[in-house]
Amino acid sequence: MSFSSLNLDASLLQAVQACGFTEPTEIQRQAIPVALAGRDLMASAQTGTGKTAAFVLPALQRLLEPSKVHGRGPRVLVLTPTRELAQQVTGAINDFGRQQRVRAGSIVGGEPYGPQLKLLERPVDFLIATPGRLIDHMNRGRIDFSRLELLVLDEADRMLDMGFIDDVDQIAAAAPADRQTLLFSATLEGNIQRVAQRLLRDPASVQVAGVKVKHESIEQRIHLADDFKHKRALLKHLLNDAELSQCVVFTATKRGADELAMQLEDEGHSSAALHGDMHQKQRQRTIERMKRGHVRVLVATDVAARGLDIKGLSHVINFDLPMQAEDYVHRIGRTGRGGASGIAVSIVGPQERFLLGRIEKLTGQALERHVIAGLEPTRAETRPRPEGAFKKDGRRPNSAPRNGKPGGSSRFGDKHKWDQNKKKGPQQPRHSGTRHG
Repeated sequence: MSFSSLNLDASLLQAVQACGFTEPTEIQRQAIPVALAGRDLMASAQTGTGKTAAFVLPALQRLLEPSKVHGRGPRVLVLTPTRELAQQVTGAINDFGRQQRVRAGSIVGGEPYGPQLKLLERPVDFLIATPGRLIDHMNRGRIDFSRLELLVLDEADRMLDMGFIDDVDQIAAAAPADRQTLLFSATLEGNIQRVAQRLLRDPASVQVAGVKVKHESIEQRIHLADDFKHKRALLKHLLNDAELSQCVVFTATKRGADELAMQLEDEGHSSAALHGDMHQKQRQRTIERMKRGHVRVLVATDVAARGLDIKGLSHVINFDLPMQAEDYVHRIGRTGRGGASGIAVSIVGPQERFLLGRIEKLTGQALERHVIAGLEPTRAETRPRPEGAFKKDGRRPNSAPRNGKPGGSSRFGDKHKWDQNKKKGPQQPRHSGTRHG
């Protein structure tokens, strides 16, 4: 199937071709016809599947026709959970709408109110917003929804997890009842179903890849660690791999991201942190430095990295596993995008083994264990592994506990562990042995 078979306008087809796209992805093949028909839609699709174009293209086609209602408010509203994802949607509008005179803008948290006020004082066709900041403007009477024809909820599951659902309900209640609504989520289970029942009218349902996506283009590796010190030694070894061009390292907390980025910089790696406590300009500057190749290791938290799109990112490293298994899927989706291959490595401490089990259950696969010679784990897994799921590289692990005692906390997010490490001073590196397989 080609894009021309989707009944898109010639101007949009030219823009798609100019962007280098030749065939629609599965989510685009299924979602675009439904959206063009004007029907409500609930769609399950992971990041990296082309879901942004699946709603941006139909929205732009809608804007080719003049509005039937006079006013200056938006005709299309896209709600996203994060500023970075809003920027990604804005980029898609600029790419695909290059032959249209689309008046678009964003209303997101962490940015000055002044430019946003000016945006809302003049007519706008396409508005991208985070729920909290949009509610701020609504409460001040600055938003006119009388022209709104299309409401898009992008990554609705993430907005639910971040506590935005009351804001989303309030925004939807202020929109015209006859609007079209498109909901995109990594999963359509649980609370998302209840949200869809409230906000959508007789929606079509599309599920692509599901939550049990195996990311065929991404090699997923597990390294078991005994304790925090062991984790740091494994990370040091991984970052010295010549095959690693650029990577994102995920930590559990914002403080952990700052601390680790500083440590890695001291160790000679061009590193930077990315998290929600940073000012928006700082975050944008950091992302631009990464895109330009000035940063090799980006240490990030889940929320800050949502929507992050870095071409050619070779590795994702989970220093701390996420508490929610779905976040693992989102994390590793930062690499292996657009048909490229990638490597996702998770360093798993003893307290995180149950989280690893959740991830394997969600993705429907046993993730392959790797061992680095000289950095073998001494603490065995407590449950049996499927045959062939543990790959051994190098020597056999020693059986005696390191230093004659079990390791302590292994997660970066543990404050007492950080304080303890800082009091002790720098840790001596462990022997790294040969390169991991």
